[in-house]
Amino acid sequence: MKSLELLVEKIILSSRWLLVVFYMGLVAALAVYALSFVYKFWKVAQNVFTLGEAEMILAMLGLIDAALVASLIVMVMISGYENFVSRFDETEADVSFLGKLDAGSLKIKVASSIVAISSIHLLQIFLNAAQYTDGQLMWYTIIHLTFVVSAVMLGWLERIMAAAKADKNEGKPEAHL
Repeated sequence: MKSLELLVEKIILSSRWLLVVFYMGLVAALAVYALSFVYKFWKVAQNVFTLGEAEMILAMLGLIDAALVASLIVMVMISGYENFVSRFDETEADVSFLGKLDAGSLKIKVASSIVAISSIHLLQIFLNAAQYTDGQLMWYTIIHLTFVVSAVMLGWLERIMAAAKADKNEGKPEAHL
């Protein structure tokens, strides 16, 4: 019976390597998105002298939006791989630019990125407000505010969890060397 338990545990632990398929898929998606960004940039560059100020702002917001989405993909790939599959070999890869991203801080960074992306979309919509009905503007704003409230709530919950963890650790005796 013990050998069956060990086999099940080994299979479950090894199954984390299946996540690599998803992360490699995100790498491919990022490459495709990079090509899309180059195409968008090329279109803006060709029309830079014919675009009006509002159109240029919208074009730049689209490029900023693309950069934020790409950064979000990179953040999820790297931190997800390191948290759930395997640690990066410190001598081979320097991922210190991400800081320490556990599952809780990753959720907060992802939520913050989504709020930033949503903010840019909402700004683009408001710059073209004449093309939308009042009802559409209201719903876009409500959806954005939902993202904002969700991000704030995630941050608040993470803070509560960190405080509870700190309180729990205060009660433990310190290890002496």
